[in-house]
Amino acid sequence: MLNLFSGALIRLEVTRTLRNKKFMFFSVIYPSVIYLLISGTQNDTATIPHTDLTLQSFFMVSMASFGALTAVLMGNSERIAKEREKGWVRQLRLTALPGRGYVLAKIAGAAIVTLPCIVVVFLVAASVKHVRFDLWQWFALTAVIWAGSLVFAALGVAIGYVTSGDAVRPVTMIIYFGLSVLGGLWMPSATFPQWLQNISEWLPTHAYAALGQAVETGGAPHAKDVAVLCAYFLLFAGGAAWLYRKDTLKA
Repeated sequence: MLNLFSGALIRLEVTRTLRNKKFMFFSVIYPSVIYLLISGTQNDTATIPHTDLTLQSFFMVSMASFGALTAVLMGNSERIAKEREKGWVRQLRLTALPGRGYVLAKIAGAAIVTLPCIVVVFLVAASVKHVRFDLWQWFALTAVIWAGSLVFAALGVAIGYVTSGDAVRPVTMIIYFGLSVLGGLWMPSATFPQWLQNISEWLPTHAYAALGQAVETGGAPHAKDVAVLCAYFLLFAGGAAWLYRKDTLKA
């Protein structure tokens, strides 16, 4: 029964998202445009300090990750806050769907639409900036960036339950840009002051970007980065489920 309700909710979420042309534009096209603007100012052979990773490759992974983060974080938080105000979540509580099923359905529904965000950035990087990797690396990059986006999908659900419909956008934007900048998605964290690097390495966005960067250099994601993301996922998903149950008790 749980799978039946969760599957129906996931299909509904994906359909609603794909019909939102404005959201799809900013999620799919916007990261590619930003990538072209940023990479256009960089030398094609310049590398990140202390690594062999080129800036072109770095920004490709960063903007693909940024696009996936946009899709799952912005989409989930705003949609849930509005659903709560309109009474949709109250209606869902009348079904057999438990709190964990609701949270997992929201996370899965948001994650499905991140694939176009990632693929479009990769296509632009390969065709316009001539970024080249082995075939296995392209598939691995897509897989790790997509999987890592689940962490921020869970965060989006939690934010949607913490904030009201009027406050959700500014709150999400502060968290969204704060994590993106401090986590090293907009610029290499190696260029930060040491004290800021020490903070950055424990942020989920830093570990998220590091997954793709490890694959780009021909290796596997580091255990520390995977562990950090898993810990954040459990924290955000658990918090979202708790907030859902808490909201249920108030109703």
